[in-house]
Amino acid sequence: MQKKEYSVEIGGKTMTAIFTDLAEQASGSVLLKYGESIVLATCCMSKDPAPGLGYFNLTVDYLEKFYASGKILGSRFVRREGKPSQEAVLAARVIDRTLRPLFDQSIRHAVQVIVTVISIDEDNDPVTLGVNAASLALSVSDIPWNGPVGSVRVGKYEDDALMINASRKLRTEDWMYKFDLIVCGKTGNINMIEASAHEESEDGLKEALESASAEISKLEEFQKKIIKEIGRQKRVLTKEILPEESKKVFEEKIMPRMEKAIFAGPGKKEIDELHTEWNKLIREYWQDKSPNKTDFSPEDDLFDEAENDLIHKKAIEEGKRADGRGMDELRPLYAQAGGVSAILHGSGIFYRGGTHVFSALTLGGPEDRYLVDGMEEKIERRFMHHYNFPPYSSGETGRAGFTNRREIGHGALAEKALAMVLPCIEDFPYTIRLVSESTASNGSTSQASICASTLALMDGGVPIKAPVAGVAMGLMYENDSRYKILTDIQGPEDHHGDMDFKIAGTRTGVTAIQLDVKVEGVPIKILYEAMLQSKKARLAILDQIEKEIPVPRKEISPNAPKIMIIQIKPEQIGMIIGSGGKTVKEIREKTGAEITIEDDGKVYLTGKGDAPEKAKKIIEEMTHEFRPGETLKGEVVRVADFGAFIRLNEFTDGMVHVSEIAPFRVERVSDILKVGMMVPVKVLRVDSEQGKIALSIKAADQNFFKSPV
Repeated sequence: MQKKEYSVEIGGKTMTAIFTDLAEQASGSVLLKYGESIVLATCCMSKDPAPGLGYFNLTVDYLEKFYASGKILGSRFVRREGKPSQEAVLAARVIDRTLRPLFDQSIRHAVQVIVTVISIDEDNDPVTLGVNAASLALSVSDIPWNGPVGSVRVGKYEDDALMINASRKLRTEDWMYKFDLIVCGKTGNINMIEASAHEESEDGLKEALESASAEISKLEEFQKKIIKEIGRQKRVLTKEILPEESKKVFEEKIMPRMEKAIFAGPGKKEIDELHTEWNKLIREYWQDKSPNKTDFSPEDDLFDEAENDLIHKKAIEEGKRADGRGMDELRPLYAQAGGVSAILHGSGIFYRGGTHVFSALTLGGPEDRYLVDGMEEKIERRFMHHYNFPPYSSGETGRAGFTNRREIGHGALAEKALAMVLPCIEDFPYTIRLVSESTASNGSTSQASICASTLALMDGGVPIKAPVAGVAMGLMYENDSRYKILTDIQGPEDHHGDMDFKIAGTRTGVTAIQLDVKVEGVPIKILYEAMLQSKKARLAILDQIEKEIPVPRKEISPNAPKIMIIQIKPEQIGMIIGSGGKTVKEIREKTGAEITIEDDGKVYLTGKGDAPEKAKKIIEEMTHEFRPGETLKGEVVRVADFGAFIRLNEFTDGMVHVSEIAPFRVERVSDILKVGMMVPVKVLRVDSEQGKIALSIKAADQNFFKSPV
């Protein structure tokens, strides 16, 4: 086996790149090790281009392997890895969003990057490792790519000190961190961020980006040395050529009308109609001149590039936007809490211009938690946010009901933003599911989903710490001194702009960030300006939300289940469950309540109406420990010569000796005690080993029986 190793220290730990012939058929490959976490990254490019494709075909896959954690996971009947988990999809998106801006988008060859997790330890993150490994694999391959890039995690966890690549325990224990960011970039600029934070300030996030950038620079230098030593010559690709005749037709027929079409005003479709006209016009032009010409992707690129140049030029030079808004101006807002259906536990509707989202809240008990049985961890989640983007929301046809990577990513971003303000499980033990339906899309439906979901939570009576709102910031960039930051980007600004910077938070601070760029990277100072500009917009959105519903409703929906919590001793769990679960099943059938028992003895009782109260009464009676001195009432169930047996509850009887019935001599017990009689009793002694309880009626109430004399 051929083998070369290179090492660098990142975040106080050693990262080692291992180059072997293990995957020798790939264009580029590397094993990257950090602690005991190891990933294999490979990249390949198709031999021939796909003419007429019209876009750059990049696929990034992140493959979780259960053997990496030394476990056999999966169901009883399926022990093989299947479709990617949500965590794998999110990891693939992080890698994709980092790599994609550094490719020439005119490439028509298919490129595939595969990151396979070979081994994973308890501390080191395979996602950032995957970004760095993919960068190395591409950099040493013959695939044209303008890397390398670097990736690290940075955050504040146990204290106020910034940490690079903190252990997984610190990152996953929600209460242990103030913020956690995955940051990727090159040459001092940032091109990808994925972040969650407990209402962190913009200044704190800027400091974190600067710290991450310093470590990323070390990773870049490390990779450049490797590239210089073992990197392959890049392939020279033939680009699609735009015929001069097409350029001439465009300049004469389309270009004079383009500016008016782009800046027609909000809600206008002139630019789309002009694009359709161009496609038809150029095909008709070539129909007679060159019947064999079928590839019109260069002509389509020509239209896009001209539109892109005009949008940039007008924004940077004149401060002009397609819909006439100012650079920091929001589109019209609308917020509605509830008012859809009494069946729903909570609902919210939010509009921001042509972006409309409906969110629905459903509350459930602990048994409705989502079990994540993954490569890295096995946990139960009490909060879920799911995002849907049906074809009609963008006025198109397509497949409905299939969840794609984008929907998973947008749903996870909103979930991250909202999780930071949810009440703790002790205060609100419900399982919470939110579903956001994008019903009309014109830019940043993910951030509108956060706003609509905040409305739904408050409408449903969930006592959130503070409302959350999100807004997408854009950028028209020429250089570090000539640029414009745009608040609340919409369609053409999202498509042609250089940045999609989604920032969500409360009035106090930021709770989630997601950054995508189309340029190679954005300077930190511009990102900081965008964060400050976004805060102004966020506060305006929160004003609109709080105008509709100032605070969460005091009561949850009557259609939501009730939850009661009781605490029993861990050693009593077996008694409640019973042999083979027989006892707990009987309680469920008798009361209609769902019963969830935690290992620490915490019991959750979930149901509608009085079902939880009924179950609570039964379990409290089963687990009640009678103590000397306790007084209560009981029913006489058997009378004997020596005394009587008293039923204290459904599960426990005690005995009153004849001498403890009354303050006078009792000749015959049956003369004064009858079966079915309710009598006061006081506990005298408890023999827990034999299960016997001695009771006294006269000690509980001396006047209950009057002397016959």
